[in-house]
Amino acid sequence: MGKTFHKPEALSDQPTHYCPGCTHGVIHRLVAEVIDELGIRDRTVGIAPVGCAVMAYNYFTCDFQEAAHGRAPAMATGMKRVRPDLMVFTYQGDGDLASIGMGEIVHAANRGEKFTTIFVNNAVYGMTGGQMAPTTMPNQRTTTSPFGRNVAEVGMPIKVAELLAALQTPAYITRQTVIKPKYILKAKKAIRKAFEYQQEGKCFSLVEVVSTCPTNWGMTPLEAVNWAETTMLPYYPLGDLKTPESVNGGTDAK
Repeated sequence: MGKTFHKPEALSDQPTHYCPGCTHGVIHRLVAEVIDELGIRDRTVGIAPVGCAVMAYNYFTCDFQEAAHGRAPAMATGMKRVRPDLMVFTYQGDGDLASIGMGEIVHAANRGEKFTTIFVNNAVYGMTGGQMAPTTMPNQRTTTSPFGRNVAEVGMPIKVAELLAALQTPAYITRQTVIKPKYILKAKKAIRKAFEYQQEGKCFSLVEVVSTCPTNWGMTPLEAVNWAETTMLPYYPLGDLKTPESVNGGTDAK
């Protein structure tokens, strides 16, 4: 009988440190599968964030760098400009990318830097104790918003994919999730497409992945999946917000 399962070569044998029910491991596997399928492991460089995925360099077998908090896009820009033959991707959470790193990602996208960003949105700061993040949902309780996010005081959650899709230059912006198998297959297709666009030298690409954080949400893994589907997805709808084929006049469409 043939083998029905094997670990991607782009993933190491190192056990991950993620909490039970966390979806970082699923996303890692999808990225690794795409790297293997495209045959690019020997020329791929990932950039780890500050956050729950800070030790992502331990879990992949391709080259990896560690960036200062929020600065992964700047590091990716330097690498890709010096070595355009490399496949460069940043792997960032919502605190790293949408808070301290917001300026970095907006300007990298607006310049049309030819790297790929995997953006993990679980609506909370994970590593530092469950504080309110830029993506925290209205009325969502966190350690710094124990009565729920008060939008009258702190504003609405930031929709990163929509924000970047409004720029003229970036050409592939999509939002997916990995909370159930039916979504995971679509997420992998999106990640593969993002890497293929980079391979072709076409455009900046960002794949936002709506994810769970059972520990900091104070839920069981199953409750977290249900909450993400019923509460997060209506606010963060899935699908492609921008593709190279839909861009008219943007420099990346050429």
